[in-house]
Amino acid sequence: MAETLACKDVIYAFDKTHEPVKRVESGTTIEIETYDCFENQVQSADTKIGGIDWERINPATGPIYVEGAQPGDVLKVRIEKLEIGNQGVMATGPDLGVLGHRQEEMASKIIPVEGDHAVFDDKLKIPLNKMIGVIGVAPEGEPVPCGTPGAHGGNMDTTLIAEGATLYFPVFAEGALFALGDFHAAMGDGEIGVSGIEVPGKATVTLEVVKEGALRHPLLENGDGIAFLVSKPTLDEAAKAAVEEMADFLLTRTDLGAADLAMMLSAAGQSQISQIVDPLMTARFFVPKYVLDAYNVTLFE
Repeated sequence: MAETLACKDVIYAFDKTHEPVKRVESGTTIEIETYDCFENQVQSADTKIGGIDWERINPATGPIYVEGAQPGDVLKVRIEKLEIGNQGVMATGPDLGVLGHRQEEMASKIIPVEGDHAVFDDKLKIPLNKMIGVIGVAPEGEPVPCGTPGAHGGNMDTTLIAEGATLYFPVFAEGALFALGDFHAAMGDGEIGVSGIEVPGKATVTLEVVKEGALRHPLLENGDGIAFLVSKPTLDEAAKAAVEEMADFLLTRTDLGAADLAMMLSAAGQSQISQIVDPLMTARFFVPKYVLDAYNVTLFE
């Protein structure tokens, strides 16, 4: 039976000085409960979104100390299962997201979850794509708020961080100090309005230490392929850095030279947007599984 961590233990920043709330062995499977990104403060349409406590935003449950994890290692996180609550909430307002200049006041919306859909209104039901917005480890330097992404992970708001995916994080602090939160019932690439359909939930994940993995940014693997997730001040910087990370990774795992690798990635790789509304922008570069199979690429020994 999997261990459990309740959402009463939360952080609002990823920080290498945090005391862990739980210690686990490498290879442990654990169920982690989460609040939604508003810490469950909005339960009905009667709650004024502008009146909530904005110091309690994007809480992440944790941190969890993984025995044996040391700086320079990689923390492998397999998302075994995602469960979400029966209603979500969305919010937008002035200066929030890409369309914030069109908003005159804060607005929110309660969205029921029914079966495999989120009921946006009496005309539209949106198919669920359950995913995790905030997930990561303690950063190398100063604390990073849970609302900000980075090389440690954090608020990457990437739709691929879903059930069945495996994430690989560079470890910067002893024990890794892993945490997650900010679940979405559905969210589009970009999260242009600054919120997905925000829901509480529970993730079942398996945490494993990979020795000497030497990553600089998070790497995601799923049944379709792999993607590097990179966050930078601009989307241009993030997109180009994600390509560079993938090129460096594959140069050491294939027999391709720089020119052939560039041509292959240009033909088969995909530059994709994760989010364009957080303090740093997040882009990803994706390579399909058939490419990895053709060159017998293994991620880590």
